[in-house]
Amino acid sequence: MATRTMSRITKALLAPALALGVTVGLASAPASAAVWNSCDQWGNTSLNGYTLYNNIWGSGAGSQCVWANSGTNWGVWADHPNTGGIKSYPNSKKVINKTITSLGSLTSNYNVTVPSSGAYNTSYDIWDTDYDYEIMLWVNYNGAVGPLGTSQGSVTLGGHTWNVYKGNNGANEVFSFLRTSDSNSGSVNILPILKWIKDTKRWMGNETIGDVQFGYEITSSSGGLNFTTNNLTVSSS
Repeated sequence: MATRTMSRITKALLAPALALGVTVGLASAPASAAVWNSCDQWGNTSLNGYTLYNNIWGSGAGSQCVWANSGTNWGVWADHPNTGGIKSYPNSKKVINKTITSLGSLTSNYNVTVPSSGAYNTSYDIWDTDYDYEIMLWVNYNGAVGPLGTSQGSVTLGGHTWNVYKGNNGANEVFSFLRTSDSNSGSVNILPILKWIKDTKRWMGNETIGDVQFGYEITSSSGGLNFTTNNLTVSSS
């Protein structure tokens, strides 16, 4: 079972920009040439109000390349060895910068194509601006992966039923919501989840929500696997 010892954000800020040793070509990108691609460890760009990030942050990683046609249509080719430990979290990020109580709505639509092999989860990663709290929403997962912390039971919120886990990685509190069945497309009403954490469980206060990230937390993808975000939108008011 994979667990994290340091948040992706903290790891990315502290880790040196090391070369990956092996860099693959971009043959895995779509035939219709992407408007942006990168095989760099910390490769990133901004498109249509979203920030794309290759984000290879874990130890023992292999090769990984990200491509994007837009901030809402992008994908990853990754070849990470079949070993334990999270290797990367390629993602697309939308910045919100509103307190929970000042949000009138926070919703997202997703549509992905993911492999049947490998070890990974497809997840939202939601952060407050101080990076004290991390809220993960796993919409699907495969292989030897699991959440940090201890089980808090199940709850139906935001249009889905989740198994909830609560833990701490040494840098921040982590609240993980694992969908009880895998989904490759759908809508998530995120705001009720944040209010449940704040008002019902009182695990955090009226935090300012900073980043809403969506991507693939990859533990292994030996031989090279493709992860495609056909469409992703994050909307708030």
